[in-house]
Amino acid sequence: MRLRFSLSRISFVVLMLLFAAFMLLPIVFIISHAFKPYDELFVYPPEFLVKHPTTQNFVELMQVTSNSLIPLSRYLFNSIVVSALTVVLSTIISAMCGYALAKHPFPGRQLVFSTIVLMLMFAPEVVQIPRYLVVSRLGLMNTYPGHILPLLALPVGVFLLKQFMEQIPNSLLEAARIDGATEFGLFLKIAVPVCMPAVATVAILAFQGSWSNLETSAYFMQDDDMKTFPFFLSTLTSNLANNVARQGAAAVATLIVLLPNLVFFILLQRKVIDTMAHSGIK
Repeated sequence: MRLRFSLSRISFVVLMLLFAAFMLLPIVFIISHAFKPYDELFVYPPEFLVKHPTTQNFVELMQVTSNSLIPLSRYLFNSIVVSALTVVLSTIISAMCGYALAKHPFPGRQLVFSTIVLMLMFAPEVVQIPRYLVVSRLGLMNTYPGHILPLLALPVGVFLLKQFMEQIPNSLLEAARIDGATEFGLFLKIAVPVCMPAVATVAILAFQGSWSNLETSAYFMQDDDMKTFPFFLSTLTSNLANNVARQGAAAVATLIVLLPNLVFFILLQRKVIDTMAHSGIK
């Protein structure tokens, strides 16, 4: 019986390792693709791994922006600023909204929560025109708030944090109130630390949505110096006379877009696993 259990456990581990390796294939391909020379970029049938690595694609990307009015660093700076502020603000807003819905019964609470859940059903294209009208009438075109404001509403974050915070015992909060804790103190010192796995998950979702977003640059920014790196990536190979030019630069730019998402997820992946396990309070 012990041997049978060991064999089944080994089989399960091997299966999971194979599955993990399969999930890593797209990441390996993007990294390898960025170092391929042009003769390997267009070889048929396509090669998965690079045979003769080169850094010429990185040089090409720098040359593309060196001849333009807007340097590459400006696009990266805009993306970093917008993503950082969006992650911080959207996480705070989602946490505060989730706490209010979970621990403060008020008239219309269920209606508000049902509306937030209903928002999960809408594709971004459905609300694009209302977003444009709001940003335009608030005078936020060509500004950083114009990038950030449309991304602050994160219904999945509110839903996740609300469900997580409902596990906090009301007796724990009442005991803290008796000891003189303010409502903001309860939120900051009890609710947020207990729900930190869910907070980290919401931060990852907010970062992925903001770092890879190009809609705000396309619709709300007319000046090129206010646009972000994903928008620059979308213009690298557009309006060219052929499909070969700048493909190496585009491969490197795709890698640059991928790496921050990958690093951010790796740093917080343990919290994400805790959230999926729905650990709550121990």
